[in-house]
Amino acid sequence: MNILAIDTATTACAVGIATDRGATIVRVLDTDRHHTESLAPGILALLEECGLTPRDLHRVVVDRGPGLYTGLRVGVTTATSLAQALGCALVSVTSLELLAWGAHDDGVRATVLCAVDGRRGEVFAQTFQLGEGVEAVGEPEVARPRDVVIAWATNGAPVTFTGDGVERYLADFVAVPNGAVFAQSVPSLHAALTIAATREPVAAISPLYLRDADAVANFSTRERRS
Repeated sequence: MNILAIDTATTACAVGIATDRGATIVRVLDTDRHHTESLAPGILALLEECGLTPRDLHRVVVDRGPGLYTGLRVGVTTATSLAQALGCALVSVTSLELLAWGAHDDGVRATVLCAVDGRRGEVFAQTFQLGEGVEAVGEPEVARPRDVVIAWATNGAPVTFTGDGVERYLADFVAVPNGAVFAQSVPSLHAALTIAATREPVAAISPLYLRDADAVANFSTRERRS
């Protein structure tokens, strides 16, 4: 099975392909929010590198968030359009579960707090238990990094923090006495490709935004001040 993975949830734009010949290649195309300019050319270049054409794809898996508004729109729209045009299966994953699986695949176990940088002084966070597999604990939420840090420091339970939201506020997270940090800035596309091979396809995907886009929030703020 030939699978294409797309991740545009963070400032990075990344793609990956797993081929039915057993090859897996992952590429970070850009790290500065140039998703629109980088994604389509990057997909075509990676397909060519693998000796494939778009028609050779059997599945497309995309990270639906939570993450940055514009990036999510670009990724989900591209994946959906490809799947529809090519008649291949469409699979959905989240940025936070990919961070959890990325940590798991590197040997991290027990409690992990995954955090994606949400800008505006906030992170999108979710807790997971890592054992033989990965199990979500609760739902993804929007939180202030300092609140997350205080909650875990007060809790006292051992925890590993990971994600670009942790890297953005590293000084806060490393201060948690019962915490450790697993460096991981881009959700794992290796995990996305593995999940996509067995996860049930969907007919449509909605981005997991968790809050309004920056433009909407800024407009609402101006209205309240008027």
